[in-house]
Amino acid sequence: MLSVNLFPVFFLLALFPVAFFWLRRAYRILVKRDFSEVALKKGLPPPDPEKYAPYEMVINLVGGIVIVVVIGIVLLGLLDYQSWIAVAGSTLWIKLFASFALSRQAHGLGPKKKPADSKS
Repeated sequence: MLSVNLFPVFFLLALFPVAFFWLRRAYRILVKRDFSEVALKKGLPPPDPEKYAPYEMVINLVGGIVIVVVIGIVLLGLLDYQSWIAVAGSTLWIKLFASFALSRQAHGLGPKKKPADSKS
């Protein structure tokens, strides 16, 4: 009887759309100059998204390229299961944390302060 662990198969299949969306986002920032998805916080871009666009583009481009390389290596059979899962998982988490940190930096830390009403 053949026993197949489906987790690696599903994880590998999930890497395809992840790489596509990350590389598409990098393409939109670099080529199309679309900054609507740069450093989002609660679905809103920062006041000056163009300032943070190069950082977001690099985060997405590097993450997408690493995932594409992992997919290629797995399909060629050059890397064992534990290694490619570790590289892909680490890449996913590092990209998520880097994008989160960039969005918090772009929007400022802490709640926004309301301007004081001056009653004279």
